[in-house]
Amino acid sequence: MIGPLAWMFLTSFKFPAEVIQYPPTWFPKKPTLSNYVEVFSLMKVFRLFLNSSIVAIANTASVLFFSSLAGYTFAIYRSPGRDLIFLAILSSMMIPFQVIMIPLYLIIRSFGWLNTYQALIVPGMMSAFGIFLMRQFVTTIPMELIEAARIDGCPEFGIYWNLILPNLKPALSALGVFTFLWNWDNFLWPVVVTDSWKLFTLPVGLAMFTHQYFTEYNLVMAGSSMAVIPVLVVYFIAQKQIIRGITLTGLKG
Repeated sequence: MIGPLAWMFLTSFKFPAEVIQYPPTWFPKKPTLSNYVEVFSLMKVFRLFLNSSIVAIANTASVLFFSSLAGYTFAIYRSPGRDLIFLAILSSMMIPFQVIMIPLYLIIRSFGWLNTYQALIVPGMMSAFGIFLMRQFVTTIPMELIEAARIDGCPEFGIYWNLILPNLKPALSALGVFTFLWNWDNFLWPVVVTDSWKLFTLPVGLAMFTHQYFTEYNLVMAGSSMAVIPVLVVYFIAQKQIIRGITLTGLKG
């Protein structure tokens, strides 16, 4: 895992000729910061970071809220057709995004949302995987706690907010990191619905260094080195919760 990251970081300090030379070298012979300077001069780096942050944070917060709420509903409440609806949600996980991309694009266009933040955020506000994960985790919470809260007069949303959410911290941490990483790295949907630097995300901006006949690998590596920093920060901060969430979810399905 560390090897590709190290290669990317070291290559970002190489001149273009050294990047493509054979046999390749690990360490740059004459380290240079010119690649980073050129990336900042050619791209609106801060704007790209801002757009990616807005999309990733908004979608992560939305997925955590709606997934935990839906998971709680599917796990606790019994109603006609509940299992059928849950099965339909699970079935949607088997549909590749490429299959629904064109219909989704037509819907977004009919709303007049092309080249807006709504187009980048709204389609990712719900997650079938998140609902499944939360539902499996909520089933491990003893019903006696919920019944006791109801007897004490706590409203249903209060039970969800004050009782369920605190017990879902490990699963929420894991789901939050997965969702953040997916949205931070997402390229296909942003490149379809945006056509302006004002709304380009980092993956779309980095793709501008790939031309028809050649790729400026030195600039791609420099831009990627900067783009991976928030991902590493999020992972190192939440790594204990991630591991605990994955472990408990696997054991308590």
